[in-house]
Amino acid sequence: MSSQPPPVQTASDAPASAALLARASEVIPGGVNSPVRAFRAVGGTPRFMASGSGPWLTDADGKRYVDLICSWGPMILGHAHPDVLAAVTEAAAKGFSFGTPSENEVRLAEEIVARVEPVEQVRLVNSGTEATMSAIRLARGFTGRDVVVKFAGCYHGHVDALLASAGSGVATFALPDSAGVPRSSAGETIVLPYNDLPALEAAFAERGHEIAAVITEAAAGNMGVVPPAPGFTEGLLRITKAHGALLVSDEVMTGFRCSASGFYGLEGPYAAGAPDLFTFGKVMGGGFPTAAFGGRADVMALLAPQGPVYQAGTLSGNPVASAAGLATLQGCTPEVYARLDVVSHAIADAVAAELSAASVPHTIQWAGSMFSVFFRDGAVSSYDDAKDQDTSAFRRFFHSMLSQGVHLPPSAFESWFVSASHDDEAVDHVIAALPAAARAAATPD
Repeated sequence: MSSQPPPVQTASDAPASAALLARASEVIPGGVNSPVRAFRAVGGTPRFMASGSGPWLTDADGKRYVDLICSWGPMILGHAHPDVLAAVTEAAAKGFSFGTPSENEVRLAEEIVARVEPVEQVRLVNSGTEATMSAIRLARGFTGRDVVVKFAGCYHGHVDALLASAGSGVATFALPDSAGVPRSSAGETIVLPYNDLPALEAAFAERGHEIAAVITEAAAGNMGVVPPAPGFTEGLLRITKAHGALLVSDEVMTGFRCSASGFYGLEGPYAAGAPDLFTFGKVMGGGFPTAAFGGRADVMALLAPQGPVYQAGTLSGNPVASAAGLATLQGCTPEVYARLDVVSHAIADAVAAELSAASVPHTIQWAGSMFSVFFRDGAVSSYDDAKDQDTSAFRRFFHSMLSQGVHLPPSAFESWFVSASHDDEAVDHVIAALPAAARAAATPD
């Protein structure tokens, strides 16, 4: 068998997807509606998917893939899950959107509040970006301060003030900041190294009276999975409370995926208290565009119409999206979380074994069942660590897996996701593809 890595997948490997990309590029910037989908980090032709069922995706050319993206997290039960499909069908038959309150949004809010003990009230929105943007506005309104602290490599959506030194898609394009972000917005953001409490203490010593909030991913997932170091979250709570600032825990990615109550359910409760605000998305929408932010009732009371902090959305609490989210959360049973653990560890252990056999440097890190494969030796605790990896080896690994019918996230700076629908057939398919992919990763271009 040849040890040469497979070539980057080209238009000839996926002609229908290539044709769709050409059409899309005429009317959509870059041909995609979210940058990482464009395959710029790995090269080749992005696959346009036509359908999904359980753990499988089928592209426009009719090729099937085991899905290890899971819509970047939401498809925790698998694609087109019967219970979610039934809930959506029933809700849609009654009307798509009312522009008024409806019971479904109340039921979804009640489910979230019941799952995350520190969250007393939530407001439903349409995206993770909207959730973090609204949480920051609320924190500023509550404290009467303007400055926000974030950590390098943590991504909180494409909010102007939070795009400084962001990870995920921004890291993929090696852009530490985004064009179009006003200097005035960036000037109200302090960016510090992740997992560095002394840096945070120094920032508060200098500007604590100006800082409204610290926002952090509960466990970073947008520079790859980088969990908080032991004591880091406790330190965040201690420092913010001492200075009268709020702590915003971004659980858009980890919420309801790491456990029934997100990463908080794995790491909390904390001796120093609890985050003041949380943001949620992805799993809570079951694949539909819905998200939420919530927390202490006295903080949430400042939102309009009860208080002076304005936030609104025509489709917020959409009855169909709320039905999908509620059915998904209700389907996240202890058995589901147990299956996620079994599947993710089976795949990750096999990846580690094959990369080791091929002498490819690698590190695997976890947050619940979320995991990342960093193509480097040594633990990753910061964005600088995450960037110090062999992205060319990842590219070769990615394309070998893709050619064998396994769709990984098309960036070395992302988490891998599995679903409870990943059965033994799907897992075996992934494992069978790994030896060739490891050899490809080990073979320089």
